[in-house]
Amino acid sequence: MTDEIDASGALEASGLGRKYRRGWALRDVAFRLPAGRICALVGPNGSGKSTLLSLAAGLLTPTTGTLRVFGRPAADPVTRERIAFVAQDKPLYPRFSVADTLRLGRELNPRWDQRAAERVVAEADVPLSARVGSLSGGQRTCVALALALGKRADLLLLDEPMADQDSLRRRRMMGALMAEAAERGTGVVISTHVLAELDGVCDYLLLMGGGRIRLAGGTDAIQAAHRLVTGPRVAGGGTLEASPATPWSAPPSSRPRICC
Repeated sequence: MTDEIDASGALEASGLGRKYRRGWALRDVAFRLPAGRICALVGPNGSGKSTLLSLAAGLLTPTTGTLRVFGRPAADPVTRERIAFVAQDKPLYPRFSVADTLRLGRELNPRWDQRAAERVVAEADVPLSARVGSLSGGQRTCVALALALGKRADLLLLDEPMADQDSLRRRRMMGALMAEAAERGTGVVISTHVLAELDGVCDYLLLMGGGRIRLAGGTDAIQAAHRLVTGPRVAGGGTLEASPATPWSAPPSSRPRICC
């Protein structure tokens, strides 16, 4: 990485918008994601997460505004060498074996790390001889992730990668991502509509809703600026009252939770 390029951060959007025939998928999006962060891109289905990641991967062009990746346009060939994108549909060649797929990754990527790719596949118990078309959805996701990690990119863009994973593979996947981030300082953006999937993993949050960024920042700063208030339900719709020094005695299932 060069300081000149990375000074602008991994991703930086300004006035970003993307319009389809049915309407705007993104509108007036602005944020800056520092390099080397593990970012949770969170929002309900249809909030614009996939569109934002496709723009960052250079697969779509903005209708308005700009999105720069390491200080360069997302479609710049130099930028594409530094990012790896795993889309929701995992567009792999079904007639290829897993070994063929990794071989293709090696031929197309000059920074390819065969050992890293094979390690991901081995940890997922996916045979190298298996045809991609015969794999389960979760196994195909692991092969796609192996391609992404084998590329040795500086930024991984992962669109709902855990949607089809069981709990064991989810833990293994997160372990591989954390090891990559710790070893190489790789930035990771993981989209999900279930924030609990990434609890304790990410250090940066982009919260989306209605095609806009509703909240952005480091998780420590966001937690420091917000409070979670819990208390017993009061019959008749009365107010909640409690002494700060007195713990609530109501069971957790009956406590309303208010984040502000």
